[in-house]
Amino acid sequence: MRHCNRSALLALVFVTLLQSVCSDFQTLAHLRAKASDKAQSRAVVDLLRRLLGNRSRDFIVSVNRTLSNETVDVCELRSAKNNKIVAVGSTGVAVATGIYNYLKYFCNCHVSWSGDQLNLPRPLPPLTGVLRIKTPHRFRYYQNVCTQSYSSVWWDWPRWQREIDWMALNGINLPLAFTGQEVLWQEVYLSLGLNQTEMDRFFTGPAFLAWNRMGNLFQWGGPLPQSWHVKQLYLQFKILDRMRSFGMIPVLPAFSGIVPEGITRLFPQANVTKLSPWSHFNCTYSCAFVLDPRDPLFKRIGALFLTQVIKEFGTDHIYNTDTFNEMVPASSDPTYLASISRAVFSTMTSVDPQAIWLMQGWLFISDPSFWKPDQVKALLHGVPLGRMIVLDLFAESMPVYSSTNSFYGQPFIWCMLHNFGGNSGLFGTVESINSGPFNAIRFPNSTLVGLGLTPEGIEQNPVVYELMTELAWRKEPVNLSKWVSLYALRRYGTMDENLTVAWQLLFHSVYNCTLPKYKNHNRSPLVHRPSLHMQTDIWYKPADFYRAWKLLFEASPGLVTLETFRYDLADVTRQALQLLTTEFYKEIRNAFQAQKLPDLLTAGGVLVYDLLPELDRLLSSNEHFLLGVWLDQAQSQGVDEHEAQLYDINARNQITLWGPDGEIQDYASKEWGGLVEDYYLQRWGLFVNTLVECLDRGRPFKQDVFNQAVFQVEKGFVYNQRKYPSKPLGNTYDIARRIFLKYYPYALKSLK
Repeated sequence: MRHCNRSALLALVFVTLLQSVCSDFQTLAHLRAKASDKAQSRAVVDLLRRLLGNRSRDFIVSVNRTLSNETVDVCELRSAKNNKIVAVGSTGVAVATGIYNYLKYFCNCHVSWSGDQLNLPRPLPPLTGVLRIKTPHRFRYYQNVCTQSYSSVWWDWPRWQREIDWMALNGINLPLAFTGQEVLWQEVYLSLGLNQTEMDRFFTGPAFLAWNRMGNLFQWGGPLPQSWHVKQLYLQFKILDRMRSFGMIPVLPAFSGIVPEGITRLFPQANVTKLSPWSHFNCTYSCAFVLDPRDPLFKRIGALFLTQVIKEFGTDHIYNTDTFNEMVPASSDPTYLASISRAVFSTMTSVDPQAIWLMQGWLFISDPSFWKPDQVKALLHGVPLGRMIVLDLFAESMPVYSSTNSFYGQPFIWCMLHNFGGNSGLFGTVESINSGPFNAIRFPNSTLVGLGLTPEGIEQNPVVYELMTELAWRKEPVNLSKWVSLYALRRYGTMDENLTVAWQLLFHSVYNCTLPKYKNHNRSPLVHRPSLHMQTDIWYKPADFYRAWKLLFEASPGLVTLETFRYDLADVTRQALQLLTTEFYKEIRNAFQAQKLPDLLTAGGVLVYDLLPELDRLLSSNEHFLLGVWLDQAQSQGVDEHEAQLYDINARNQITLWGPDGEIQDYASKEWGGLVEDYYLQRWGLFVNTLVECLDRGRPFKQDVFNQAVFQVEKGFVYNQRKYPSKPLGNTYDIARRIFLKYYPYALKSLK
């Protein structure tokens, strides 16, 4: 009995200690806005001017950090004389978010990656009393390390400015800021005695730097030109300055132990391990050299780098580095794992005593067979409780906090990953994201300190991101049906019953995946190398989706002047053709297996000579679905023809072969005008012709022979240097109408 009481007492002491530690560090009080209240106010004024033009004068904004006596953001809005709205917030982000909330729910306005709807009423609608907007979350995190390659790699300053404005309006205060770090790595390694050839063998090309930083990939797509370093460095200065001006806390990079091979030449006694290949690559471009964090050289290199980071970029005392990203540690011994994290963290604190380590929790998801409770706890407890924040990276589908007792006491951020590879395609888990954050808050002894967005790629499915960012400022889940009805109202600026029902249907179907642990890789046969064994299952009822398509189309005539509506009409029609591609693929496969040549010719002919060309024409009519924009952005980074060509190949390879021989083929697939016609259509044409030839000659279809032939088509696209339009061609509504009238009857028929 005495023993039981003693155990209970120890448990109580642990829980009390845990709660004490968490309450002390839940504030993480030194992580706060650095800019003055006046500077933050000015940043919001400038944002409103960019967004609203002269109407920005209707808002009187100010930042007053004493408005919140806690560490969470708050904004108060009220009406003033002359029909103006006064907004006061604890940070620039809080003020921007408060104003955007007012614009959404009082003015029916909308801002997104795919267009704005900013038809402001005149005068502005008055407020009765004080409208108080407050978040329960200390941090609202944004970006995945992969976003830097899949989406923002080719961005110029105007595009970055637009994104940081979007962050402020949507309440983001903890953004990843990884741009321009390669020049600092180069300085560190050259100062240690490496030569430029060794650096050129270390860095990848720009489109693959995310995986170079994580130690997965080297040299592929390179060498990285010196001009790239200069341009990215100056871009990072602007990015950081603007982020901080809003009161954001940028997350900067730190050292994880990945080193160039040349380190083994300079320091032959160093404890360096060569890892196994990553993904489907071999050691030509993979097999990282990892310096043991317990080796004195680790602290030396790590301290040199972080000193450079702080010297060039300043600091907000929070750094991201990821050990063992999709790589197996040398030992599963908990003592070893704790020593690794302890060494990584002590390297940070040797330069910045106030350092907080932000770590992506992806390793626990990608290799659960290695990361058992003892291993997870050891790695996390190598760092003092409260000095690490873990990103629960894929919490909407595979939360880790619930199986690790809230990361064994370390603070964590509940994140929605949502998108892999920047794939096109409608997708969402709206029920999960509407309940998940609130479940995390209520979890026993929860160490939750924020919510986050961690998509691998952005500029898709804007509705999901608007919902998720808004939930960070809510005390309870929203009524999804009501919420999406209001979303339709503000996205188009008009109340239309067809649009309301269409969006409710989309939220009940394609945007509500409830399959456990489902990863949203676009599995459609459309964007994968053809075979007779392709995935054809989907997570939603096509009947609901097709009905939404019909309702959206019927609302079209009065709304086609709106950029937001044209985008949605193109995107939903694109999704319909993606579904129909699967249906035609099944007909092609069945006809071949049943040896019915006429049926094969019919289904194959429709797909190759009509449906896919129509899809390409549709996508080519909208500025948000153009291959030419992606390639032009890439080429514009080059200072000469040679660099422009290098970046063009980087951009093409990433979205197609992803490696010299298709190592991660179609992972970053996109449905873009130009890409459909010159890449996906060419593959399908070859596939159908090959099947026809096989039936005609009585031969079996051999996948390996086809793969060799189609690889030449795929590689040809990467190197063809063809110029693609970066401006839309054709009328989206006319093309969508033609497609709808032609294919909607077939869609209905496919449901039977």
